[in-house]
Formats: sequence, structure tokens, C-alpha cells
Amino acid sequence: MAVAYPVSVFHFQVEWGGTRIGFTEVSGLTVELQSIDYREGSSLEYHVSKMPGIPQYSNITLKRGVFRADNEFFQWLNTVRKNNIERRDLTISLLNEEHEPVMVWKVKEAWPCKVEGPSLNSTGNEVAIETIELCHEGLSIETP
Repeated sequence: MAVAYPVSVFHFQVEWGGTRIGFTEVSGLTVELQSIDYREGSSLEYHVSKMPGIPQYSNITLKRGVFRADNEFFQWLNTVRKNNIERRDLTISLLNEEHEPVMVWKVKEAWPCKVEGPSLNSTGNEVAIETIELCHEGLSIETP
């Protein structure tokens, strides 16, 4: 009988509406539901009921290596500065060994709220990594 193992986190793909460049890290795939306390005045129970409230979505952070003559993160950020926000739907897929999606996160109406260039260090030996933080209006999870 074959042993089942959890899926590894290192094999994923991001479709973000830009050039097909791999990302090194994705974080912030979080949905949190606020709770609403409710108690009817004539209730015989001496406690409140908990009801689901408005969902809150964390900002999503994407990191990738810096490539020569590639300025797509800042170009996307500049659409916000011109009061003409370019919103994009993103698809983040966790892949198996056959490069097929195991879990898919669909991000709705994303736009860049922060772009961070690499940390520069004259004695460093690392790849230059840039970061983009995205605000969005919804996150759903699908399993193919």
C-alpha cells in the first residue's frame, strides 16, 4: 500500500497578468471571518450567539528575482498613481510532481499597494529579490 504524503510548498505557479516569470515566494493567502455577537432580549439562554460577519482578506505578498530591463511591478504600481487603477485577477496554483494543480487560489480585483526593491549589500552573495504587496477584494480556494 502506498503511503500518502502532504504536498510540498516549493512547487507553485502564479498567473498575475504580467510576464511569465517564476516567483520565489507567495504569502498572505488568508481569509478571516469576523464574528458578530447577537443575543435576543427575551432569550432563555444567558449567552450570546455567534454569527459569521464580513470576511477580511490579508494582503498578498509576491517575491521574485530582479531581471535586467524588467520594471513590471513598478509599471503596475504607476497605474494606481494616475488614479486609473489596473485591477487584475490572479491565479496561484500549488502543483504536484506532474506539474498539475492540487490547490488553486483565485484572487479577485487585485492591485499593487506596495512595491519594494531589493536590499543592496556590497558584501552579499544573494540574488536581488523584489517584492510586491497586493490588496484585493476576494480569495477563493479550489481543488481540481
